[in-house]
Amino acid sequence: MNKTLKNWLIWILAFIFTVIIAGYQRRTGPTYEMSVKKEIGDKEIRAKLIRTYDGNDDAKVIMTIPDTSIKGTITYRRFKSYDNWTSAAMVRKGDTLTGRLPHQDIAGKVMYHITLIKGSEQVLLNDDAAVLRYKGYVPHYILIPHILIIFLAMLFSTITGLEAITRGKNTLLFTWITLITLFIGGLILGPIVQKFSFNVYWAGWPFGHDLTDNKSVVAFLFWVIALLVQYRNREKRFWPVLASIVLLIVFLIPHSMLGSEIDYTKLPKTEKTGK
Repeated sequence: MNKTLKNWLIWILAFIFTVIIAGYQRRTGPTYEMSVKKEIGDKEIRAKLIRTYDGNDDAKVIMTIPDTSIKGTITYRRFKSYDNWTSAAMVRKGDTLTGRLPHQDIAGKVMYHITLIKGSEQVLLNDDAAVLRYKGYVPHYILIPHILIIFLAMLFSTITGLEAITRGKNTLLFTWITLITLFIGGLILGPIVQKFSFNVYWAGWPFGHDLTDNKSVVAFLFWVIALLVQYRNREKRFWPVLASIVLLIVFLIPHSMLGSEIDYTKLPKTEKTGK
């Protein structure tokens, strides 16, 4: 195969693959809204229920339902708590129904259900409780570079793996680029995002069980080994391929799995659902 064509194919395949992985990460991440669909009366109701909130006030669950004869109730309690369920009527304003969830400290979670009411008919909109986590606000000048650079690491990891498999001459160069982008995006900007979001720089081992932190370190170590092996013997292609596979597995693990959260069962019991 022509060398130029091969390089173009590697870049195109790596880019498409990275976009697919980015879409998967978004759909499985904690910020992705829960899509729900139910029928009430002769109307089909579609809505998206929020699962994260970074404001300093109560979180608002807003649904657009033009039929003014439809009312709503939001039922909630703190996640991992002994609280009783609390129900409150949603407020209608024009075409929208709005429910409020009591504000929690960062990493606090509230689980909730929405019930729609039309005359004597009641429909539970979400069979499984939606779980909303409160977090701190992350400035765009930190969050956007973090996301872009971490996915650049995924892009160059894929390129490096394909380059190694096809015995390309730039495997070492792309290994360096992958390592640098992974270090900046995952081990520098990642902890800064974590600090803004949950007031800790590191929630992985040995201080916690956050898989996002732990998997970043594991992937980085594999790429360090891949780099060192290539300096000893440029013909050894196993470790760059393995490191790219490890990073792929890391990206397939849902973001923020086992992440920061308040366990209210371990705190003094309160009668109210709020703080």
